Amino acid sequence: MTKTPAEVELLAESGRLLASVFAHLDRQPLAGLSTLQVNDLVEALIVDQFGARPASKGQYGYGFVLNSSRNEVVCHGVPSRNEVLQDGDIVNFDITLEKQGYIADSSKTFLIGNVAPTARRLVRTTYEAMWKGIRAVRPGAKLGDIGYAIERHAKRNGYSVVQEYCGHGIGREMHEAPQVLHFGKPGTGLTLREGMVFTIEPMLNQGRRTVRTEQDGWTVVTVDGKLSAQFEHTVAVTHDGVRVLTLRPDEARPAA
Repeated sequence: MTKTPAEVELLAESGRLLASVFAHLDRQPLAGLSTLQVNDLVEALIVDQFGARPASKGQYGYGFVLNSSRNEVVCHGVPSRNEVLQDGDIVNFDITLEKQGYIADSSKTFLIGNVAPTARRLVRTTYEAMWKGIRAVRPGAKLGDIGYAIERHAKRNGYSVVQEYCGHGIGREMHEAPQVLHFGKPGTGLTLREGMVFTIEPMLNQGRRTVRTEQDGWTVVTVDGKLSAQFEHTVAVTHDGVRVLTLRPDEARPAA
């Protein structure tokens, strides 16, 4: 379950490249693009520019390099040429990248054009909740500390936390032990140790936490049709705290 220092460095290199993919999307005008066009752009970056592999493509029979989850879509949205990003949308792009056999996983919810204040607040709070969870990571802490920190921040701001999906260990495989829940009780669960590498990826809903999967077998949406947002980083437990392996170039760790 734990990684050697050399393995963590290989994961960090995959994470650095993946962060560069998100930096490119930050500079890309997204309004007017279809989610399939974004998928193809990301694939070209990963394969042609970075000489890496989009780890999601072919995983579990999935045919694309990313998930594109727009507005009421919670996760696992499938890119489509018919789904065009429009002014006022929020959209999460969940992307994986494998280099030298090691996989990094990250996601960001993008604001498209003139987004309503209520939607902006949801996105901001979700980002803060992820960082609340990240700040709970250190040797000797418990997995429940991460989930508790996320859930407390979400509930204080009037949002619900999706419970059907969670973070996960990651390395040579996309999904490894442990499962990292985004809710829980402090002081409970697995004890964190130096060398553990896993994702923290909370999904917060404006309304109820209840979700359903659409007929395509992938796309998960809020049952009440209200907005959902998500952020994700791959992190490593260090000897004295946490290292964010997918930190983007323009990203600063938010204050507590």
